[in-house]
Parts: sequence; structure tokens; C-alpha cells
Amino acid sequence: MKQARITILGTGTSCGVPQLGCNCPTCTSSDPHDKRLRTSVLVEVDDPQAADGITRILLDCGPDFRAQMLNVGFRRLDAIFLTHEHYDHVGGIDDIRPFSVFGDMTIYADNYCATHLIQRIPYCFTPRDRRYPGVPSIDLEEVKPGVPQQVNGVEVLPVMVYHGKLPIMAYRIGRFAYVTDMKTIESSQEKLLMGVTHMVVNGLRHESHPTHQTIDEAIAFADKLKVEEAFVVHMSHHVAPHTEESAKMPPHRHLAYDGMEFSCEI
Repeated sequence: MKQARITILGTGTSCGVPQLGCNCPTCTSSDPHDKRLRTSVLVEVDDPQAADGITRILLDCGPDFRAQMLNVGFRRLDAIFLTHEHYDHVGGIDDIRPFSVFGDMTIYADNYCATHLIQRIPYCFTPRDRRYPGVPSIDLEEVKPGVPQQVNGVEVLPVMVYHGKLPIMAYRIGRFAYVTDMKTIESSQEKLLMGVTHMVVNGLRHESHPTHQTIDEAIAFADKLKVEEAFVVHMSHHVAPHTEESAKMPPHRHLAYDGMEFSCEI
């Protein structure tokens, strides 16, 4: 088994928290746990095949990527895996530029996401001999559900979930899984998550939503998979302030916060 360190870089939904123009108790809270950047996770795995013995994988690269990296420190990233093309999950790709000092990097995404990235920021993905000076030094690789990818000595397994009617990717790395923006999942894909012990999973709010799980649905999903520890992310400002909401969580089900860290064997 390898040891993985998980840092939850952001726990907010598309608008972030506080939401602009809102004076609700969560948005006006002075508790730093209620300041939520857009959802993203950094996975660091002890890996003898990596340049410095650690493989670093970023899961989603939203518009708060720069601020999140300032919080954790400037270190090599080996790969970025994207769940889908919505701006709150890809808006930080241009900010990858400084990481080019460590060498080329690969971004992994499904075909739908990759196609839209090329349309939105084509200058990042033109052939290398025609790229504008200073753009990120990245390659784009397509992933498919159930087909594992290797990053150094670490296997990353894409799993398809549904964001409303839109098929998007979740990712499993050994016994850890990152599942965000999910509303439903087919049984064949759910089986790919069996045996996961630690999961970061989306729970938007308590009221039903057409494209996101509620917090209760996120907990039920983790319970169904018998996950040992589950961390709820992608929360909106409709969730009560952290202290109040955390008190309602069942054992081993956590209301995550920005900067939260945990370890697990993968």
C-alpha cells in the first residue's frame, strides 16, 4: 500500500462563499471555515517513480487555483484530472503557467470536456511550435470511464457520474475517490467505487436540486458504499455556518472546509 495525503483546496460551489451581494448568516460569518473557494483537491502520493518521491495530482483546476496554490506552496504538479468543463472546475488552467518551470504537464479530461477546453482557450492547446510564448506547457489527454491512467506509479481510474443529464468524471485513486457535481450514478459505474475507504463527495445544500446531490444524499451515497470517512464539498451558502452544520453530521461524515487535510492508504 502507498500512503496518500489529501488536501481539500476548496469546498465551495460555483459562486463560492461568501456569495457576492448576500448577507445571509453563512456569507457574513467571520469563521474562516465558512470561506469556501471553488472545489478542488490535491492528492500527494508517496511514489518512488516520481522525481522527488511524491506524485502530486490535482483534481479540478477552478478559478481559485492561483489562490489555492499560494496557500499550499509552489511545488511540482505531475498531472491534472478534470471532472467536467464548467468554469468553476477549469477556470484556473491559464494559471498553470508558472508550473512549466518543472517541465511539461498533462491534463486529463473526457472527450466532451477536452473539446470545450480547446474551444474556450485554444492558445493553450495549439501545437507546441505555434504556441504563443509564455502559455502553459501542457498536453491534453482523453480519458474514458473504467480505463485507468498511470501517473508515474499511481493509477487513476475515471468513473462516470451524472451532473443532472450531463455525464462527467469522478476519479478513484486506490482507496480514495473524488466525486463532485454528481446527482446520480449508474450501477455499473458505482461498482467501480466499491472498496473505497475515503471519499470527497458533493453535497450542495439540504433542499433538493436537479443537478447536485443534497448533503443527505451525499451521506447516503457514502453509507451505501460503506466508505469509512466521507468529506462533503461543493457547498453553497444555503448550508448553515460551519459550526452549526458540522454538529448535525453523523460519525465519520465530515463537513469539509478549505485547507482540510487527511491521510489514507491507497
